[in-house]
Amino acid sequence: MSTERLAVRKTYKLYVGGGFPRSESGRSYPVTAVSGGFLANAARASRKDARDAVVAARKAFPGWSGATAYNRGQVLYRVAELLEGRRAQFADEVRAAEGLTRKDAAAVVDAAVDRLVWYAGWADKITQITGAANPVAGPYFNLSTSEPTGVVCALAPRESSLLGLISVVAPVVITGNTAVVAASETGPLPAVSLGEVLATSDVPGGVVNVLTGRTAEIAPALAAHMDVNGLDLAGAPGDLARELETAATHNLKRVLRPCAEDWAAEPGLTRLTHWLETKTVWHPVGT
Repeated sequence: MSTERLAVRKTYKLYVGGGFPRSESGRSYPVTAVSGGFLANAARASRKDARDAVVAARKAFPGWSGATAYNRGQVLYRVAELLEGRRAQFADEVRAAEGLTRKDAAAVVDAAVDRLVWYAGWADKITQITGAANPVAGPYFNLSTSEPTGVVCALAPRESSLLGLISVVAPVVITGNTAVVAASETGPLPAVSLGEVLATSDVPGGVVNVLTGRTAEIAPALAAHMDVNGLDLAGAPGDLARELETAATHNLKRVLRPCAEDWAAEPGLTRLTHWLETKTVWHPVGT
């Protein structure tokens, strides 16, 4: 008998509602490195999986949006801690997905950790920037404050498997929204590993849901879903982006159009403020 041990090959699944289901269709697809070598099989999500992810996100929304901003910031910081602890694994996955050198891949992971910390710091500050006491001509207080939009679906950028992914997801959840994200079609493994980090952190199940598979198959189901409130088209090619933007008009989703972005650059506040609604309250003076 041979004494050679067979390694346990990892099965990369979806991350929906805090669990790791296979696609309901039973399908998977091969993921290859930029160099051409086979890496693994990843679950190929169906439209039904996309709808299930939206249901999970909606279920998690009341609790997550009702949490204090301080608490959301602490939770996101905890994700950064765990990502830092698995730095070597993520560097290997990013290196294979993006064709980077070992040093550059490690730098991408460091930037992703820093990006999480950066957004965590905004959790209890963004409403101070977006809110205001408005001047009015009358015996009233007029106060504006920001509230989360709801369920936001994001198409992660194809070329930035980890840093781009975090750059579209973090601003969604830190402001109290819940997220469904379609991972990079060609480099989904860092996204699935991020799901493992989220599952072992303090992020409640359903706050972030990760789908892997063909973007052209998943995205239309998300764009047309009537219980989705926002759509980030960062990872959609031109023709598909126009199709999805048209589908999003049926329930007046907030849409963030794709544009050429340097994911390593300072992110700014565009994505933070885009997924917030402004609520204005009038109150009589002296009451």
